[in-house]
Amino acid sequence: MSLLRDLALGARFALSGGREGWTRTLLTAVGVGLGVALLLGTTSLPGALNARNARDNARNDYGASVNSGPAADTLLVGRAETQFQGSEVRGRLLQAEGAKPPLPPGVAAIPAPGTMVASPALRDLLASPAGKLLRERIPYKITSTIADRGLMGPHELAYYAGSDILKQRMGEVNDRGEVLRVNGFVDKQQEKLDPVLALLIVIIFVVLLMPVGVFIAAAVRFGGDRRDRRLAALRLAGADRRMTRWIAAGEALAGAVVGVVVGSLFFAIGRQYVGEVSIAGLNVFPSDLDPSPLLAVGVALAVPAAAVGVTLFAMRSVVVEPLGVVRTSMPRRRRMWWRVLPPLAGLGLLVPLMGHGRDRGNFNQVQVISGTVLLLIGVTALLPWLVEAVVRRLGGGSVGWQLAVRRLQLTSGSAARMVNGIAVAVAGAIALQMLFGAIEGDYVKLSGQDTSRAQLVVPLGDSTPSGQSREIRALKDTEGVAHAVVLGSLSAGDKAKEPERYTPVTIGTCADLGEVATLPACKDGDTFNATGGDFDAERSAKPGSTLYLDPTFGGHRTRGAELAWTVPASTRNAPVRPDPQGERLGGVLVTPGALPQGAKLPAHTTVYISTTPGDGFAKERVLNTAAKADPLSSARSLTDFRTNARFAGVRKGLYIGAAAVLMLIGASLLVSMLEQLRERKKLLSALVAFGTRRTTLSWSVLWQTAVPVALGLTLAAGVGLGLGSVLLKMVGRTVSVDWVPAVSMVGIGAGVVILVTALSLPPLWRLMRPDGLRTE
Repeated sequence: MSLLRDLALGARFALSGGREGWTRTLLTAVGVGLGVALLLGTTSLPGALNARNARDNARNDYGASVNSGPAADTLLVGRAETQFQGSEVRGRLLQAEGAKPPLPPGVAAIPAPGTMVASPALRDLLASPAGKLLRERIPYKITSTIADRGLMGPHELAYYAGSDILKQRMGEVNDRGEVLRVNGFVDKQQEKLDPVLALLIVIIFVVLLMPVGVFIAAAVRFGGDRRDRRLAALRLAGADRRMTRWIAAGEALAGAVVGVVVGSLFFAIGRQYVGEVSIAGLNVFPSDLDPSPLLAVGVALAVPAAAVGVTLFAMRSVVVEPLGVVRTSMPRRRRMWWRVLPPLAGLGLLVPLMGHGRDRGNFNQVQVISGTVLLLIGVTALLPWLVEAVVRRLGGGSVGWQLAVRRLQLTSGSAARMVNGIAVAVAGAIALQMLFGAIEGDYVKLSGQDTSRAQLVVPLGDSTPSGQSREIRALKDTEGVAHAVVLGSLSAGDKAKEPERYTPVTIGTCADLGEVATLPACKDGDTFNATGGDFDAERSAKPGSTLYLDPTFGGHRTRGAELAWTVPASTRNAPVRPDPQGERLGGVLVTPGALPQGAKLPAHTTVYISTTPGDGFAKERVLNTAAKADPLSSARSLTDFRTNARFAGVRKGLYIGAAAVLMLIGASLLVSMLEQLRERKKLLSALVAFGTRRTTLSWSVLWQTAVPVALGLTLAAGVGLGLGSVLLKMVGRTVSVDWVPAVSMVGIGAGVVILVTALSLPPLWRLMRPDGLRTE
């Protein structure tokens, strides 16, 4: 009961101590509240991403097709996906085949032909001047809006449009545009998360949450000097040492409880605006950020308990006497031996996991988390000792430097606490960068496509030469098109009765065929056998042999009439080269003049488009032209890299968390610095009254920040490189350091501190007035 009474007395001091007490409690509450808000937001992120993926799975039409014929409950779905200014636009054309078609999530009714149901973001984009080019590609009238449950996020660009052309397109087999018959929308089969990505996710959460804990622990110790003076007065009034410690814990407890309330308010307010923020193309609905009740209760209990524990631990080194506090004199030197135990214990947990790699199953997550936490705790344990050991040897220099050094010698612990959070964040970020850089090659691969030769590919499907020529001419005449390569493809059977034995035939001008093979001298009427391609060389056409041309040879549709064609005796060999998509076409290469006179065979045509450099809207115009010719056009941009979707999702989640942690770091550092300046108000005023120049005091404050930051970032770099090396060995990779990202992380950390220091200068100048000595 006496402990509870002492805690209650401390809480009373915190909440009813007049202006000074409320200011101290408010600063503590804001510092703790920022950490609590981020803690709730970060721990809500996995649930938000899962809810986002669940909505995507619920509307999935891949694998949902049925082989039965039209029925009352079937729906034809045509995929009309496209891109606009680097953003994906998810489009679907719908045509009901009966009275009870399945409805996509978020859609109340199948739209009529010529109308569409659009997402709010797409609706707003199409209504704005920025969406003028996209309106040409998606000309449907908007009749309603897709509900939230049918979208991955509030910024997603998506639509469902009614159509009456899907029945005639049903059954086509080419890459011009696919039409499916579905009787429902099914969930995707979730692929198992591989161990390396699971390890990466665990490390990300540890790295993001550790600085939060460090900042909360620092925030509950705000106002330590003034608190010590009050405790000395209580000792003079008869309180014993045990009572003063628990009263101090009660003050911290009150600030932490208020901080939990403030943090909950911060989280509730920030959650309302989360839908307006998009990081790395990923955004969620406010309702997605919903921490579990058990987790919220855990945070609400753990933070005040941690505040009491941190305060009691800190008070062990403080001797409060009736006439003062021993800590105001030079403290005894910190011991190093116990501070190296946490990182050594962390290494002891992580080293046995080295070499597990991808082939030895999942990592022990508890062991990984414990080892990583202990290593990062080593930063917070070693930094106070390092700062004290270094500043003890400093001296000389300008007046501002000497003031800063003397202050650091007396209060090195406070300086280290301010830097601990950012040091932990930088150490974790360096380790993550090393791990990301090592495994990125497994998830981000070269696509094989050559964007220097073409930027878009437009499949035109099977059509008559006259129809294709109109589309090709429209593409070539599109503003911003610098060059177009047109390649037609047919299948040629060795025998009319054996369509399964076919030879691919590629048709194009000499210049166009030069994109798929290295040709000798070429003129219209020449033919070539492509060598070294993906096609079986033994099935290549022999000069003088007869082939039967038909576009459906090797396909799945009913064969049409074949046309006999004799391979010219002048056919020469030509080594294959990758086309702009990275494919190595084989078979026979034919110029138009070598085909039978008057032959009007439908050909599957692909057009590669090169746009004018510097024209940022050329791609959009090309996609518009392709969509006018066919609403289901699969025209698309070529890319140099392909990124694994799971890896991309993890990377986006990291970006969101890192951005939030950086904001917390900046805000918490600012609050901490303002609290320290408030504590030193009378000292600064006294120095100014004695004639000290304001620039000298400003440099003093800057040096007091710069020295601990430099030491903290140096220590963080060492710990980060060590943790990163262990993680690389765990996934079976050679230890290598990409110094650019590592130095960038250190630079970002230093930049945040410099920015916060700059923001603290105006309050510092206001405090440097002689009237600050006035008291009541």
